[in-house]
Amino acid sequence: MGDVVFKGRHFDRSVILLCVRWYLAYNLSLRNLEEMMAERGISVDHATIHRWVIRYSPELLERFNRRKRAVSGKWHVDETYIKVRGQWRYLYRAIDSHGDTVEFWFSERRNLTAAKRFLRKALKRHGRPERIVIDGSQTNKEAILSCDTADRLQDRTRRDLKPIRIRQSAYLNNRIEQDHRAIKGRIRPMLGFKSTKSARVILGGIEMVHMMRKQQGKYARNPQPSLAEQFELLAA
Repeated sequence: MGDVVFKGRHFDRSVILLCVRWYLAYNLSLRNLEEMMAERGISVDHATIHRWVIRYSPELLERFNRRKRAVSGKWHVDETYIKVRGQWRYLYRAIDSHGDTVEFWFSERRNLTAAKRFLRKALKRHGRPERIVIDGSQTNKEAILSCDTADRLQDRTRRDLKPIRIRQSAYLNNRIEQDHRAIKGRIRPMLGFKSTKSARVILGGIEMVHMMRKQQGKYARNPQPSLAEQFELLAA
């Protein structure tokens, strides 16, 4: 990121990174951050902070994904509700057997098409798992079967692969229900998003911070950096 991305900004990159990190990581409103910056002698409008979050979160996430360590071959898949302009939308999520985040996908609809888009994204980025645990959702089961079949039939070398095993169990899938809480806990004080675009970007940033806290990033010189250190490393 460095000087190229921050070129032309009226504020120092350290101030921008601090505001973006605090907003994504903690239960602070934009106006809270405006006041906190004022206490430091920095006059910045809450709308400007929001623009920073929208501008820089996607690039930070992209850079984090390049450093993200491999996930295990056993996944838990589920979706949770997110409110946008008073309407319920859906965040599809997957974690592995260690609790690490595999993938996420924000969708305006909860249907077979959305589930397949999410799974195709996960398979493309992380490869085929041995097993996927879901709750009783027939839609998610159909999506897994469809994506798995399409993946194995892409070329002849894949046709002898064993199908992904599907385990339907609300009890076993409690692991991902617990993981949802970290995401929902951050967005609850926001009282819903104002637009689909901002929801998608901010949720991506919150998911990134959640992965950072799980130490899912690989950093050569520091195996367990703090959140602040990870933001600095990604922005370098």
